[in-house]
Order: sequence, then structure tokens, then C-alpha cells
Amino acid sequence: MRSFEGQFSDNRPIRRSPQEKKKLIAELKETLANMKPGSLPSLRSTLVARIKELEAELAAMPPPRENTPRPPRDGSPRRQREGAPPPPRDFAPRR
Repeated sequence: MRSFEGQFSDNRPIRRSPQEKKKLIAELKETLANMKPGSLPSLRSTLVARIKELEAELAAMPPPRENTPRPPRDGSPRRQREGAPPPPRDFAPRR
């Protein structure tokens, strides 16, 4: 079957969060440490290159922003648009 434009199977890089990248680096280092001495040198060099690439991406990432709520621009509560319905009221339960 052929893929259509924008499908997940297209040749696009996978976006990973910094936590996922750290986890992947740890897994790759563990894999490299557990490899037998007789494994192919090209496989080892590929793992080392991928680890270095991920570490460089982590170092180049900007520091995380703090998720602090911003106050309204004019300092007052949000104003309602003209013609918009009134905000919902808290209803007391019926007896």
C-alpha cells in the first residue's frame, strides 16, 4: 500500500522530549556495554555515533520554560465579548 501525504509512515524524524532522549541514551549505553567482544566494529561505531548525536541534541536544547500562569494584560479579569452569553452560574441542587 502507498502512503498519502502527511501519514505517519512518511520519512519524518521522530520528535522526542528531553526525558525520552535521556532514556534512549541510557538504553543505548547499556546495549553498548552488554555487547560481546566479537560483535561487529561497525555496529559499535554506529551505537557510539548515535549516543553522541543524542547528547549533542540535548546540549543544544534551550532550558525548559516555567509554566507559570500569566496575569491578564490589563490586570482585570477577562472581559466578555459583546453579544456573548453570560458566564455560567453555579446552580444549587434542587430539593
